[in-house]
Amino acid sequence: MKKQVALVLGLFFCTVMFAQKMKVVNGDFDFIKGQKEVNVEFVYDNQKLFKDNQTNEEYMESRSADLEKKSRGKGKAWEKKWIASRELIYAPKFLELMNRYMEKKRNMYFQEGLTDAKYTLIVETKWLYPGWNVGVMKKGAKVTTNLKFVETANRDNVLLEINAKNAPGNSFGGTYSNEDRIGEGYAKTGKTLAGLLIKKTK
Repeated sequence: MKKQVALVLGLFFCTVMFAQKMKVVNGDFDFIKGQKEVNVEFVYDNQKLFKDNQTNEEYMESRSADLEKKSRGKGKAWEKKWIASRELIYAPKFLELMNRYMEKKRNMYFQEGLTDAKYTLIVETKWLYPGWNVGVMKKGAKVTTNLKFVETANRDNVLLEINAKNAPGNSFGGTYSNEDRIGEGYAKTGKTLAGLLIKKTK
C-alpha cells in the first residue's frame, strides 16, 4: 500500500513539475476544423532570457565574451551555433511533435513555407531559460511562447491566440548543450499544442 501511494505521489509531482501552462487569450478553435495544411512561422525578434529578462543581444555578448576568455574563437563559434539552432533544432523539434500527433489524429500537416495554406501559425518566442548541466547536477530549460493563428492573406485577422508558458526542456536528459535542452522545450510546446487542438476539434 505504501509503495502504491509513493508511486501515485511520484507521478503527481512529475506531472506538476513538467506541466506546461497553455492559456487561450482570445479566439476559438472552430476555424481549424477540416484543414489539411497550416503554414508556420517562427519569430524571435523580442525574446528575453533568464529572470532578469536579458535581450538576446545582451545574452550573446556576455556568453560570447566568457567563452572567448576560455579559448580564442570559441565565442564566435558559439554565436553562429546559437543563431543556427533556431532553424536546425527549435523549429524542427516543434514541427516534429506537432505533426506526430496532428497528422495521425486529424490528418493535418504543419510546416514552414506553406504560403497557400489558408491559416498561419506564428510561434513567437517570448522568454527562454537555457538550464544547465554540470554532470552530477542539472536543471532543465524553459520555453515561453505566444502561439497565434492568423489568416494567411490577412495577418491582422487573429483567429486564436494562446500563451504557452514554461515548456520544460530535458530536465532528466544528459545533454550538456543549452541549445538541445531548449529544443526539447519547443518539442514539448508542439506536443502540448497538438494535444489541445485534438481535444478542441473533436
